[in-house]
Amino acid sequence: MATVELRFSALPEHVRTARLVAAAVARRAGVDEAVLDEVRLAVGEACSRAVGLHQSSGISAPVRVMLTEEEKQFSIEVGDEAPHAPIGGAPGGPGAADPDAETEEDEMGLAVIKGLVDDVEVSVGKDGGLIRMSWPAMPPGTLPA
Repeated sequence: MATVELRFSALPEHVRTARLVAAAVARRAGVDEAVLDEVRLAVGEACSRAVGLHQSSGISAPVRVMLTEEEKQFSIEVGDEAPHAPIGGAPGGPGAADPDAETEEDEMGLAVIKGLVDDVEVSVGKDGGLIRMSWPAMPPGTLPA
C-alpha cells in the first residue's frame, strides 16, 4: 500500500496543485483514464470546500489530502479542521458571515462530489471533517478478471 500525503495552506490557488497531484497518483495507481477527470473534479471540489471552511472559520492549519494506493482500490481523503455543526444544523465558527449561504454552498459541493464519485463517505464533527472517496484501480501490468 503506497500513500502520498499532501498538506497545503488554505488558499484557493493551491487547489489546482492538489488536483494535479491527485490525477498523477491516480494514474500511477491504475485508475481508468476515463475516470481521471472525475477524480480531478471531485478532489478540486473537496479541497475548495475545505479551503472555504478554513477561511470562513479563521483556521490557519493546512488542508490535508491523503492519496492511498491499495491492491484494487485508490482512495483520497480530504480533511479539514473547521468545526462542523451536526448534520442539519448551520455550520460556522467565528467570522462566519452568513450561515445559511455557507450551508447551501456546502451542501451543493457535497452533492457535486456525490454525483462524481460512487464510493464516498463524509464525516463531520466539532474538530473537523473528512471526505473519503475511492475508485477501482488496476495496477499497471495486471489484466482484468
